[in-house]
Amino acid sequence: MSDLGNKEVMARNIKYYLKANDVTQTEMCNTLGFKMSTVSDWMHARTYPRIDKIEMMANYFGIEKSDLVEKKSSSAELNKRDTKQIEEILQQTKDKLTSQEGLMFDGDPASPEAIESILNAMEIGMEMAKKKNKEKYTPKKYKKD
Repeated sequence: MSDLGNKEVMARNIKYYLKANDVTQTEMCNTLGFKMSTVSDWMHARTYPRIDKIEMMANYFGIEKSDLVEKKSSSAELNKRDTKQIEEILQQTKDKLTSQEGLMFDGDPASPEAIESILNAMEIGMEMAKKKNKEKYTPKKYKKD
């Protein structure tokens, strides 16, 4: 089965290119004129962007459209258990950040966009760390020929 049109692949790639370019979701939305809620839906794999939006993002990041829609090849992949662990940690973190004593900036609670950006960065970092650990601690399984 092809990964083209796969919402999860698109979500992962958008997060990756935001992080790789040190750009926030808000900055991209403001520059490209996208609604925050629409991009949030893409990044949570709830919906899939239209081709014109994919092209705008590809131009914004200086990449090919295929870089957004196709799965990146990696020697180590996350399994369902890994993904579930990451989701649980992210949910616990989100609960703490949005609690009464949650994240504050200058005495004011963090905005939902700030919290979303933090969680997105954490997700990418945890995925990368898990993949690196798989390659490090089970090298024969992920050996490149």
